[in-house]
Amino acid sequence: MDSRKTKIRPRERDAILQSLRAGVTPRTGLHHIQVGRAREVEALLKDLDRILDGGSAFRLIIGAYGSGKSFFLQLVRAIALEKGLVTLHGDLSPDRRLYSTGGQARNLYAELARNLSTRTKPDGGGFPGLVERFLSETRKETEGEGTSMSAAIHGRLEKISELVGGYDFASVIEAYWNGYERGDDALRANAVRWLRGEFATRTDARNALGVRTIIDDANVYDTFKILSLFVRQAGYGGLLVNLDEMVNLYKLASSKARLSNYEQILRMLNDCLQGTAEAVGFLLGGTPDFLYDPRKGLYSYEALQSRLSENTFAKAAGVTDYDAPILHLGSLTPEELYVLLGNIRNVYASGDPAKHLVPDEALAAFLAHCSQKIGEAYFRTPRTTIKAFADFLAVLEQNPDIKWTSLIDEIPVEEDRPSDMPEIGEGDGDAGGDGLTSFTI
Repeated sequence: MDSRKTKIRPRERDAILQSLRAGVTPRTGLHHIQVGRAREVEALLKDLDRILDGGSAFRLIIGAYGSGKSFFLQLVRAIALEKGLVTLHGDLSPDRRLYSTGGQARNLYAELARNLSTRTKPDGGGFPGLVERFLSETRKETEGEGTSMSAAIHGRLEKISELVGGYDFASVIEAYWNGYERGDDALRANAVRWLRGEFATRTDARNALGVRTIIDDANVYDTFKILSLFVRQAGYGGLLVNLDEMVNLYKLASSKARLSNYEQILRMLNDCLQGTAEAVGFLLGGTPDFLYDPRKGLYSYEALQSRLSENTFAKAAGVTDYDAPILHLGSLTPEELYVLLGNIRNVYASGDPAKHLVPDEALAAFLAHCSQKIGEAYFRTPRTTIKAFADFLAVLEQNPDIKWTSLIDEIPVEEDRPSDMPEIGEGDGDAGGDGLTSFTI
């Protein structure tokens, strides 16, 4: 098979391999191992172009455990950064969700804000640079017009000031500028803390910055819309919000809590489909159960089910509608998985074909071994196959005297299954909101 000859830096190589061996998605170097998903990537490229044009996009990325949802989301995020978008990314968890009254929504926003990324800060921590770029653009305007920075800031953020929480947002940006001018690092730090949602009480925010509101559970989604306009004013193309592990909403034991979170998803969907959101896109990664379960999934909420129903004409024709809000990740073909293993082998060799640890026939033998162990699941949900292959190469790298032919039949490979994650209670005694409990035979 053909081998790539691009040199892979040691730091990038180690980051990729450590992630693959842990069964998680690498944050860097995705282009070294990406295969397949051509139609899916093409569909998301159209969404990114729509955001760059000032429009909006909403997608549910649906796939089974281990099918590559997180990898796909990270790949699209990397493309978005290259196109000049600002990205927010994070995973939902028991203490991070879209809507709550106990601080979990603010926790999610704080996680996303810490991960705010730009092309020059792809690993997060980009909020200070975003604000400074806005202020730099604003200062250029004041030099030509002779206006004060305070007036220019509020002038450029006039549209934002009309939104919920927008006036205080503009005031915080002005406070950051004042801290910069005075050399007051504490004031600048407090402004960034406010923007990241790290103030827990309005009293603390008022004492530190003179504003009356904070980013809390009630206004997380409104803040996304403010940020989408702000990043455009700073010279970026728009905002992409990546939310993974949406199954945590499905696992909520309280039906009331689930419904409130699903209402937030409905609000996002409506705003994007109706064009009332500007320069923003939402990518939500979840499992089929999260979407289709009639009792606890999105389809249990009638308003969402009607909007997310599948295209019956596409289904009848046996094709996929790539413009629909739901994007199902198709399985990798055995041929694509073969190429993927070759890419991983190439990463181990730092991009040098002369340093490959195993020949091409070892890749075919490994896939045959996986097929015998777990059947067709080895390419439908390839995470465990990839992890096992990375472990296989690690042993060969550390023990050059071992022959791959003697090792390959000893490799344990098990089908990737979801862990028995318990339902998430609210802590208010409402764990039985459905009137039912989970039951397994």
